Amino acid sequence: MSPEAPLPRILVIGTGDTKCDELQFMASVIRQAGGQPLMMDVSILGDPPYSPDYSKHDIAKAAATTIEAIAESGDENSAMAAMAKGASALTRRLYDDGLVDGVIVLGGSMGTDLALDVAAVLPLGVPKFVVSTIAYSHLIPPERIAPDLMMILWAGGLYGLNSICRSVLSQACGAVVGAAKHGTKPDRERPLVGMTSLGSSCLKYMKYLRPELEKRGYDVAVFHSTGMGGRAYEAIAAKGDFAAVFDFCIQEVSNHHYSSVVTSGPDRLENAGRAGIPQLVAPGAVDMVDLQAWQDLPAIFADRPYHAHNRLIGSVTTSPEGRREVARLIGQKLQRADAKVAFLLPTEGLQEWDKPEEPLHDPEGLDAFIDEMRRAVPPSVSLREVDAHINAPAFSAAALAIFDQWVAEGVIPEGRP
Repeated sequence: MSPEAPLPRILVIGTGDTKCDELQFMASVIRQAGGQPLMMDVSILGDPPYSPDYSKHDIAKAAATTIEAIAESGDENSAMAAMAKGASALTRRLYDDGLVDGVIVLGGSMGTDLALDVAAVLPLGVPKFVVSTIAYSHLIPPERIAPDLMMILWAGGLYGLNSICRSVLSQACGAVVGAAKHGTKPDRERPLVGMTSLGSSCLKYMKYLRPELEKRGYDVAVFHSTGMGGRAYEAIAAKGDFAAVFDFCIQEVSNHHYSSVVTSGPDRLENAGRAGIPQLVAPGAVDMVDLQAWQDLPAIFADRPYHAHNRLIGSVTTSPEGRREVARLIGQKLQRADAKVAFLLPTEGLQEWDKPEEPLHDPEGLDAFIDEMRRAVPPSVSLREVDAHINAPAFSAAALAIFDQWVAEGVIPEGRP
């Protein structure tokens, strides 16, 4: 945003009847930071002591109901869900009309529930902040988190302003104004290719594939498949924003199957196919499950080989039968795709630590997975076996050859050098 541009308009959302002091403080900070606050009240029973730009009646109307009907429902959960529906619809309309440059929502568990819906309707690149008493909590399902949502813990903010609360709120408000002033939105000059991976110590194909794709005129976004990265990938895929994907690290499918907290949700490996995006898929690191390194291993994995990547995350291998289960699950997900899919099966290994003399080497488990995967790939999916390790140059070359063929056939749009 240039110095001559108008003040960034920041939509401030909260329940003005119970959090009026905090919301008015936030509005003052936004003004001091060089922004223009627009107040949206999502109260149900009471009214704020100020006149909001968008009242609870406006919210209810956007949800195709009335505030009286919402209040009379007698159920706080359904009432707030209705307000979330209205707030989301109105926020998106304001953005589409060019009236909002950023959004910040304040709330406890109720407000956070609403905030997640609001953030989900806004495009990638629109500043969206949530100040929440449950920020980073496992109460928040990963599939509801917008890929560029920013959260800050509302420390000491449950009831009334104090020095801790003011510090948190002022930081959040300064951040959203700064993002609205100086943030850049994703451009669409080049077709966007999505790619999933773990760090280069485990999976290495992106080192070869990314520069080759960029030479061909594509913008390449690599997502870290450690739960939230896979969630961001799925959210963008669901919007149809990728021209094609190299979904080569689907370990989060295995993580979710084994109830690991390192999950991207139940719809991992489904949204690109549902959106009609051409997919190249490979089972990178699907032979292991990621867990918190700072907790004891679950009993089911007590006797399995384990590798601690750092003090936060460690990986444990699954049994041969467990790998067969995951192979069948992958096949079921691929069968739902509405676009072209190629499944590349590297027969000599799925991640760096499964090589001979490495801590997760398990030839019996690898053989079981390959055998079951051959059966599980549906007829609608092209199975390409590659007699190489997933980190070998031959694997990346095989993937790139399929990509080039699909471009030549018009399945994938041509790049723009």
